[in-house]
Amino acid sequence: MGLNVPKGPKGQKRPADVIGNAVKVMKIATGEDEEDFGGDGKDPAAQAMGRKGGKARAKSLSANKRAEIAKKAAAKRWEGQS
Repeated sequence: MGLNVPKGPKGQKRPADVIGNAVKVMKIATGEDEEDFGGDGKDPAAQAMGRKGGKARAKSLSANKRAEIAKKAAAKRWEGQS
């Protein structure tokens, strides 16, 4: 049976108990320890591929099609707001 190690919002490991948490916060506040944020949890290669794909899609769409997509998105954003 494995232990559930608490993780921060970006997946960083945290102390599992309340006293350990308090000590960690105190050390960060007094400068004895640094908070390690790590990366954003995303693969840089995948991010680069996503950017390339978005640019390629935008280039392949006609101006009319882009306008149609934008109007549909705006309508969805404003739907139900009064």
